[in-house]
Amino acid sequence: MSTKEKIKEKISLKEATSINNEIIVYNDEVNTFDHVIDTLIRVCEHTPEQAEQCSLIVHYNGKCAVKTGTLDKLKPLCTQLLEAGLSAEIN
Repeated sequence: MSTKEKIKEKISLKEATSINNEIIVYNDEVNTFDHVIDTLIRVCEHTPEQAEQCSLIVHYNGKCAVKTGTLDKLKPLCTQLLEAGLSAEIN
């Protein structure tokens, strides 16, 4: 393998490990706007305005990407959202 190929491979591996994933929150008929907003503020560190906008997007579009990042950082956040009763997954 040439030096150029090795560098290309290293870059590809670095890109693969730093690809951002998203936590998607889905609409449900159980949680109130206030609960969703409070949970997004607490878990995802949203501002009140950001959390309110996300809750409206979830309500009207059925889902919203509420946080992006590496899988390692998103897993515990998604777990907290699920434990709070929200419907969420990592994509």
